[in-house]
Amino acid sequence: MLYGRYTFSLAFTDDAILPEYKGSTFRGIFGHSLKKVVCALKLQGCADCLLKEKCVYFRIFELPAGDLTADRAPSDDTHFASKNRIAAPPHPYVIEPPDESRTKYAGGEEINFTLLLFGQANEDLPYFIYAFREMGSIGVGKAVNGKRASFDLKRVAAGERVIYESGGKMIHAGPFAEELSVGAPTPASKITLRLATPLRLKFENNLKAELPFHVLVRAMLRRISSLENSHGAWEPPLDYRGLVARAQLVATESSPVKWFDWKRYSNRQDQAMLMGGMSGDVCYSGDLSEFIPLIRFCEKTHLGKQTTFGLGKIALLPFVEGAL
Repeated sequence: MLYGRYTFSLAFTDDAILPEYKGSTFRGIFGHSLKKVVCALKLQGCADCLLKEKCVYFRIFELPAGDLTADRAPSDDTHFASKNRIAAPPHPYVIEPPDESRTKYAGGEEINFTLLLFGQANEDLPYFIYAFREMGSIGVGKAVNGKRASFDLKRVAAGERVIYESGGKMIHAGPFAEELSVGAPTPASKITLRLATPLRLKFENNLKAELPFHVLVRAMLRRISSLENSHGAWEPPLDYRGLVARAQLVATESSPVKWFDWKRYSNRQDQAMLMGGMSGDVCYSGDLSEFIPLIRFCEKTHLGKQTTFGLGKIALLPFVEGAL
């Protein structure tokens, strides 16, 4: 699967008031801006549009309703997400907001966020850039005196390579994406997993503030399988049943995980919504070698529900005895 990681740098032209967790703010305005940029038949709904099969907005946002996504898949250990079973494929992007909780920014200050793109969406990068540039005039954050804070998109980069700069009249050509796949096993007997942003996982139809290793592995397998099927080339040749069975033998050394609630306002549903998830560090011990590649894959793609907002960011850390 093609995987692109792009850093967007913004400079506010007004004083801005943003929430502590900014993923939903950028994601919401982005959807509105992208539709404004690409929609040819603005007075017609997407479902009945003759152009929807070739439309970037439809492909990114208006996915068919259904339950078999990377975030909502059955807990069937033998069948995860073959192409003919995916009712709604996972979205091909993740917005990673700035890793800071401050809420007030002065005009002229810059912030960065990261956009992750999967598969064909990397070819649509110019549309993403243009949409975020247009977001600057729409504004973001809390309205002050009836106006949201505007910003200027200063630059977009992939690593050290600059793709776009403010004032420029062109977007540099790539390729900027790399091939992402599940790698080879790595010897490990103890690890610490950091839940860097709230992780929302359902197991047996419940959201809980606990993370047994087999629940984590089930979620990783669903994420990898559905991403590869929807935005990659094929179903990865993984021993799904065996991995889940062996994951149940891995012990949880310590798990001071807490439930973190944050609130977002949904324009589409016209209501405030709580979007809580697990946060903290979890330590595991056992024969972990074959699971390390799954974790490394999901470190790059996020995991669980509402990944487009930047939720489910995980990081593999060395196990430190007595650190928790």
